[in-house]
Amino acid sequence: MLRLHNVSAGYDGFQTLFDVSLEVRAGETVAVIGPNGAGKTTLLRVISRLIAAGSGDVVMEGRRLNDVLAHEVIGVGIAHVPENRRLFPRLTVEDNLRMGAFSPAARAKFSQRLAFVYELFPRMQERRRQPAGTLSGGEQQMCAIGRALMSDPKLLLLDEPSAGLAPVVMQAIFEVVRKMSAEGYTVLIVEQNIRQVLRIAQRGYLLETGRIKASGSSAELLEDEEVKKAYLGM
Repeated sequence: MLRLHNVSAGYDGFQTLFDVSLEVRAGETVAVIGPNGAGKTTLLRVISRLIAAGSGDVVMEGRRLNDVLAHEVIGVGIAHVPENRRLFPRLTVEDNLRMGAFSPAARAKFSQRLAFVYELFPRMQERRRQPAGTLSGGEQQMCAIGRALMSDPKLLLLDEPSAGLAPVVMQAIFEVVRKMSAEGYTVLIVEQNIRQVLRIAQRGYLLETGRIKASGSSAELLEDEEVKKAYLGM
């Protein structure tokens, strides 16, 4: 479904990705793991066209995305849940969800998608008339994921969905991702909680200093000596 080939990118002349190649197949949940500053957020921003790749190719279902405008990416079938959620705090939960269904194709399925999101996140239905800025951190993350799902995406990009959440809430978010994976959604998830994310992903890539250092099945990465020593405290 998604393929990156030798992608390099950065900000204001500072390069943060170096010849990154990876693949996400339809129906997979794939994790990108690594430390702070490794380039994980940059990687997702390149895919969703928030920043341009300096070189290399980003291809979605055979279509090269390098020249696609950022606001057109949702029409390609990619939805991005950014780091720190980026909700509209003064709008209600339901209005935030409505913003995720702004494209003509999504508007036509609004009621169906809203029912799906409320089934996945019953708390959002309870809070539907509440301003999003008054939600707890975990509820805001649910709302942000729900907003992305309103577009019925082919590929969901999740940037650090567990960041700043209490352990019990973090577990609930990972359980939602696991359910989406079981239902056949295609997910590319960036996450620092390596042990947890590799329990729900089928495959993963280790990104360090802007370069892919290792890749393989989740089981292989969990047993990789470098990963165990540097990230799992083993």
